[in-house]
Amino acid sequence: MEQILDAAEALFSKHGLYGVTLKDVAKQVGVHHTLMNYYFDDKKALFDAVFARRAVVTSERRMRALEAYEAASAGKPTVEGALRAFLDTDLDLYIEGGEGWKNYAALGAQVANTPEWGASLMDEHFDPVVLKLIGLLKQALPDCPEADIFWGYHFVTGALMLTLARTGRIDKLSGGVCKSDDFHAVKERMAAFMAAGFIAACERRKTQV
Repeated sequence: MEQILDAAEALFSKHGLYGVTLKDVAKQVGVHHTLMNYYFDDKKALFDAVFARRAVVTSERRMRALEAYEAASAGKPTVEGALRAFLDTDLDLYIEGGEGWKNYAALGAQVANTPEWGASLMDEHFDPVVLKLIGLLKQALPDCPEADIFWGYHFVTGALMLTLARTGRIDKLSGGVCKSDDFHAVKERMAAFMAAGFIAACERRKTQV
């Protein structure tokens, strides 16, 4: 089963849900395509199983990291501290987890940008951990309007999904200075950059009151 999920993950990450057939996966694994129908009702069921396999890992890891950070901060979390618990824990999987996790990263970026069915998958697997992060951000920025907290998260996840897609665009734009698969560089910068954005947005609101 793991071999089937690995093969499907690699294919889906490159060609998307609609660019892959069950026969393609069977061929990649080296089995007859009827075996695929034995395990999965259809291609979407296989896709959902592929996505769920690693989604539970990253969601649980981030929840544990956020809970540990909440306990360590003793009621005084910082924006960057909360974001690091959420982002760095996830980025570590793509740094340390090999090609399978990089394939999953690209798959996650696809799912997050597919409104007709991707949103429900994201809701199912990630809402609890996202709301945990939101709660910590509200503690860190008690005077910040709730809407700014949620918009801030929206910008964070948008940047994260573009990063996970590894499109290569930043490689070209930067003339090779930056690499889209350099998750170490992303980890070093993203939480601090996003924290500054949250704080700036909330401070701007104060001056408008």
